Amino acid sequence: MTIRIILADDHKITRDGLKALLENQKNMTVVGEAENGRKAVRLAMELQPDVVVMDINMPELNGIEATRQIKAELPEAKIIALSMYSDKRYVVGMLKAGVSGYLLKNCAFDELVSAISAVVKNQNYMSPKIADTVMKGYANILESDDTSPASQLTAREREVLQLIAEGLKTKDIATRIHVSIKTVETHRQQMMRKLNAKSVAELTKIALREGLTSLDT
Repeated sequence: MTIRIILADDHKITRDGLKALLENQKNMTVVGEAENGRKAVRLAMELQPDVVVMDINMPELNGIEATRQIKAELPEAKIIALSMYSDKRYVVGMLKAGVSGYLLKNCAFDELVSAISAVVKNQNYMSPKIADTVMKGYANILESDDTSPASQLTAREREVLQLIAEGLKTKDIATRIHVSIKTVETHRQQMMRKLNAKSVAELTKIALREGLTSLDT
């Protein structure tokens, strides 16, 4: 069996490096590449891969939201988070979204191969560097109610919030997500009400704090 893989990372040099290494594996092939979460979702729907290697901080749609959308439509797809972040927001966010593995970007390539091999066998794989931290505290959070500000928003509202935080204008957001300008304005008004935000600047601060986007995206 050849394992079909999609690489989702906004850095082309990272995708190129991973693709070259994975293509050298006898039973693995890269069938698609995405530079943002929205394209990752679209490619996953079109190509139905066995595994998606997913970065977290990507433009347009972050890895957590992309993972949620892929798992909603393709529950059998295995997703591995490959991120430079090991803090609670990202680890718990990705685990709740449905990833089967979580690796840090400074891991050895052999570890990624091991993770891919494990998840296609319906096993979970977590980087040893963060597994202890997860066992000590994050597992409890997974059982608790999610009371973060972002949890009050719908999936579409979180998408719009990320795009607002990335500086896109209302018209551009409407074009990007294929809705009307009025719909985007309605989403913005609802978010401001739910989050008790008085301005776009406040919405942006919340998006950054919640890890929906980052200053270096």
